[in-house]
Amino acid sequence: MSTAYGLVIVNIACIFACYLIAQERRADARFWGWMGALLGPLALPFVFFAQPKDR
Repeated sequence: MSTAYGLVIVNIACIFACYLIAQERRADARFWGWMGALLGPLALPFVFFAQPKDR
């Protein structure tokens, strides 16, 4: 049971990390937040290659 809680905590941490990294890099932060939710830690390397969104 504690393993499930640990995985949920890691996933939530990945959501915030992806969101903050994308926001800092001027990419689409909401998109990367969702990618962090769906892919978990696998999304972290990809967010560093995110291109800035056009404004």
